[in-house]
Amino acid sequence: MKFDILTLFPGMFSGPFDESIIKRAKDKQLIDISLHNIRDWATDRHQTADDAPYGGGAGMVIKAGPLAACIESVKSQRPASIIVLTSPQGRRLTHSVAMELAERPGLIIVCGRYEGIDERIRSIYAEDDISLGDFVLSGGEIAAMTIVDSVTRLIPGALGSNESAESDSFGDGLLEYPHYTRPPEFKGLTVPDTLLSGNHELIRKWRRKESLRKTRSLRPDLLGNATLTREDRKMLMEIEQEEANGI
Repeated sequence: MKFDILTLFPGMFSGPFDESIIKRAKDKQLIDISLHNIRDWATDRHQTADDAPYGGGAGMVIKAGPLAACIESVKSQRPASIIVLTSPQGRRLTHSVAMELAERPGLIIVCGRYEGIDERIRSIYAEDDISLGDFVLSGGEIAAMTIVDSVTRLIPGALGSNESAESDSFGDGLLEYPHYTRPPEFKGLTVPDTLLSGNHELIRKWRRKESLRKTRSLRPDLLGNATLTREDRKMLMEIEQEEANGI
């Protein structure tokens, strides 16, 4: 998977991309990340990449010329990659969207800044538009990091032998079950007996039921789109009964 990130601040990526899963994926050559400074395509001696908006108002707008030149240069080298903008008006990044992006051979991610980018860039070049949610960030760099991280962990071989993207929260449409590790007792709280039993079938059922319980409690909206088995529906009925009885 090829990631090309177009940004005014390439230095922001030096830490997050040099640790943990992303670093391992790079070392295994499962992903390739290239950073492109939009200012390098500016034609004036000050490398101006932004200007005041037409119509007045606060803030600056990323200029169409340098950004278009940067996009075209990168796209010529990665013709199969799709051009993704990061902006509040894009579709929200979800697990299913990350899975969709992971099927692509490459992503050219354009990081917005200031008041945004010249709208003509979106009209001419954008093939997708991604938002992290209904809030404002200082720029698209953090969104780009999030896209790279969420997509990378879905690439076969990116996770270690003891890790699995399939069991993550949202992997099956539900929140993940609670996790515990040593010691068995901490500040008066103990690990559920089932997890200490060594009975793998009981553990599987406990984890599934707790996943359903947590989703029902914290994100009930997810249940409507999740694929539920007959066993799942039985567990949900048991959870409802337990709650009604104050258990």
